[in-house]
Parts: sequence; C-alpha cells; structure tokens
Amino acid sequence: MDVQLLLLIIGLILAFITAINIGGNDAANPTCAPVGAGVLTIKRGLIIFALFTILGASLQGYMVMKTIGSGIVASIDVVGAISIVVCANIWILFATLRGMAISTGHSIVSAVIGYGIAAYGFQGLSLSTLGSIGLSWIASPFCSLVVAILIFKMIKHIAERYSGNPLGLERYMKYLLILSLCFAAYSFGANDVSHATGVYFKIAGTIANISDQAAMVLLSIYGAVGLVLGGLTIGKKVIATLAYKVTRLDIPTALAASLSNAVVVYAFATIPFLLIGYGLPISSSYASVGAIIGAGLANNTRSVSRSSILKLTSFWILTVPINILLCIVLYNVLHLFF
Repeated sequence: MDVQLLLLIIGLILAFITAINIGGNDAANPTCAPVGAGVLTIKRGLIIFALFTILGASLQGYMVMKTIGSGIVASIDVVGAISIVVCANIWILFATLRGMAISTGHSIVSAVIGYGIAAYGFQGLSLSTLGSIGLSWIASPFCSLVVAILIFKMIKHIAERYSGNPLGLERYMKYLLILSLCFAAYSFGANDVSHATGVYFKIAGTIANISDQAAMVLLSIYGAVGLVLGGLTIGKKVIATLAYKVTRLDIPTALAASLSNAVVVYAFATIPFLLIGYGLPISSSYASVGAIIGAGLANNTRSVSRSSILKLTSFWILTVPINILLCIVLYNVLHLFF
C-alpha cells in the first residue's frame, strides 16, 4: 500500500477520534441552557443535539472547513495533519475529563499554527487569516454576552406585556427554548465539524481524485458522526458544568443564552464565508459561556460563579501555547521517520 494512502487512513481514524473528543467537550454548548433550566433532561437534549448537529455539518460544514484546511497555511501534508490531530486530541480529552469547556477550535487552529511554524517557518503563516481568526476569538464571547443581554431584556419586556397569562407564556418559552437548541446544534455542526476533519480535505481530495467541494462534504458527514458519538458518550460532565455551575438558569435566562449562542456561532460561520470566502472557526464554547454570563448578568437575581469562570478561562489561556508547542515537537519527531 502506498505510504501516503496509509498515512491518510491513519489520519482519518485519528480525525474521527478527534470528532468524538470535540463532541464530548462541545455538546454542552447547545444543550446546557435547556438542561440547566429543567426543560429537558441531558439524555433528551443530547438526542436533539445529535439530529441537528449532523444536519448543520452536512449542509454547511464546508464553510469553515476551507479555513482550517488551506486558509492558515497554503497546504498541510499528511504527517502535519496527523501531528495536528494528535496534539489537539491530547488537550481536548484532558480538558473534557476535567469537565472544562475549552475551545476545541482554538486547539485545532493553534496546532495548525505550530505545524506551519515547524514546516514553513513564520513566513508560511497567513497573517491576514490569523488576524481574522484572532479577532473572532476575542469578539465571539463578547458578542454573545451582549446579544444575550439584549435578548433577555426583550424577553422580559414581552413577559411584562403578557403577565396576565404566566403559565401560557412559560409554555411558549419552553417550546422556543427547544427550538433554540435545534438552531444552536445546527450552528455547532456547521462550525465545529471542520475542527475535526478540516485539515484533511486537500489531502483526501488529491489522493481520492475528487473535487475539494466533494471532499469537504464527505468529511463533514464523517466528522459529524464522530461529534454526535462523543456527545452521547462523554458529553455529560461538561454539560453539567455549564448547565449548573456558571449561573442558575431559569427559563427566560436560558432562552436568552441559547438564542444568543446560536445566532453568534451561525453568524461567524456564514457571514464571513459570504463576504471573504472563509468562515471563521470561532469557539462555540466561548460563545456559549459568554451567552450564559450575559444572560445571568441581565437577570440581576442570578449570580455568576467567579470561581467557575476563573477555572474555565485558565484552560482557555493555556490552549493556544500548549497546542502550538506540542505540534512543533510532534511534527519534528514524526518527520524523522516519514
């Protein structure tokens, strides 16, 4: 068997494992709000998550995949792709087992940066793409925080207008919260599937002799299965962290957080793609946490746990340097043998 084909097969197996780890860590982002508000059990939330994540990844996953696979560096070889995936896997699994909602996207992007430095030097990195990604990293949690505050105020205004029928209003909000989970899971699939399989679309397309578009669609479906499997098997611990430990969620607060998360993640995946041809791989975890904090702050009766936020942000800060350094080391080691 050709060595490149063998390495691709190994890499795709590792990518599926990555998708499982990403699903395990990030399934919390769409599901935590309705679970925290008591509208859905974790099991039912994960079933809805599974259906709409596959749909979002299959229909729009290619938008961000292009950025991961060829936006940061001109191309990624098979050894580099394996190095990226292994490094990200190590960090994502470590954080997931500790119940920490990190950015799986930042893990992958940081590993790609490490590969680019090792393979091409700093001059091989696209500074414009990195600048756009870096801006989105900073902007996404603040955007979701602000949007959550605005949505909560809108919900509160509507609740005051229809205060004569509180039970009916609460029932409608529960339905809206479930619909927002569907939208958030769809957005998650469109954004996050690229984190698992995006580094392979150029390689797979070349070896299989198919177009880049066909390779991206097939890899999106393949990765989506892994995302769902991870969410269903190892996702409960992180869901519990976001659902119960950041702030107490009632139905209006949860609805504001869930809608904000869905809108922000979807916007960053689609609008930049339509404008510049590259969807921005933001952290759905950062957007989710930002939305929960924003909704909690807007609802003055809900306190926000500073200790939980401090733990989360410490893992966020460590994500970038750890993955860059790990990938530089691993790529140089593997390159001695392949």
